[in-house]
Parts: sequence; structure tokens; C-alpha cells
Amino acid sequence: MTTTTFSVPTRSEVSENNQVIFDNLQKALGFVPNLYATIGYSKNGLEKYLAYQNAKTSLSNKEKEAVNLIVSQVNNCIYCQSAHTVIGKMNGFTDEQLLDIRKGKSTDAKLNALVQLAAEITQTRGNANSDLVDAFFAQGFTNENLVDLILQVSDKTALNYLHNLTQVPVDFPLAPAL
Repeated sequence: MTTTTFSVPTRSEVSENNQVIFDNLQKALGFVPNLYATIGYSKNGLEKYLAYQNAKTSLSNKEKEAVNLIVSQVNNCIYCQSAHTVIGKMNGFTDEQLLDIRKGKSTDAKLNALVQLAAEITQTRGNANSDLVDAFFAQGFTNENLVDLILQVSDKTALNYLHNLTQVPVDFPLAPAL
């Protein structure tokens, strides 16, 4: 853990380009999440990250949130666990389903295969057990889904690492402990 204290930059402390993005986030979400604001330290980082995060994918929103949640759990990022608990509820998950996903499982067989593979990819840095890969494909996922899963893992891992290093305040209700 770093001894450096990271503050969340305000709108006036970021580049003009990021100020516009802050304004758009404020309009869309009603606030600028602290972790996004922290990306604003980089003149080009926030625009680059949001384009990556919002790019089209073969995964459904519910599948993306399951991946985001298990990756954040594996990477021990309380900020992203909390944010994706809120977003997961918005995408139709129950509290029990969200806790199960964080534990690396789901009662839905297809989602279970996705969550287990996402956890394994994260834990092993991409050297996943072939049985989990086979189970993923056996549930009807495709090569396109596998590529999009890896991209989703990388998206969430980047933000997990940013929060784990900076420890900026969590501005969502805290995810329940497991």
C-alpha cells in the first residue's frame, strides 16, 4: 500500500477535455464517480477509458455486471464491488444472486460458467483451466464471447488496480461483506 494520499480531483483541476466529460457524467449520472474523476488526472485517460468501457460487446449487460463483480471480488476492490452491486441490481440481480456471483457461482448454469471462467482468468492472469474453458463453450458461448470476456476482465482489472492503489473514497453504498 502506498503512503501517498490521493485526492479526488475537482472539475477545475482537470484538463478542459476532462471538464467536458465531467459535465457529461454529471448530467447522465447525477455525479462524477470518484474513480472516474481520479482517471481525470490523465489528460487523455478518461476519454480513452470511457470509450473502451462503453464499446459494443457480445456480452449482455447482465453478463458484463457478473464479470465486473467477480473480477472486483478476486482483485479485492471494494470500490468496484460496491459500484457493481448497485449496477447489478439495476440489471435485475437480487441481493442473493449478487452475493453468489461474488462467491464465484450462480444457480444459472450459463452464468455460472461465465463467472467461474472470469474468476479463473483473473486469478491465473489468463492461464485458465481448460475444463472451465470447455464448460464455458458447452454453455453456448462463442469465440467472440471469449474475446469479449477477456476484454471485460481487462477493463475491470484496470479500475480495480487504480482504486487499490489510490484508495479514493467509495461513493456508492458499500458492498456487503461475504
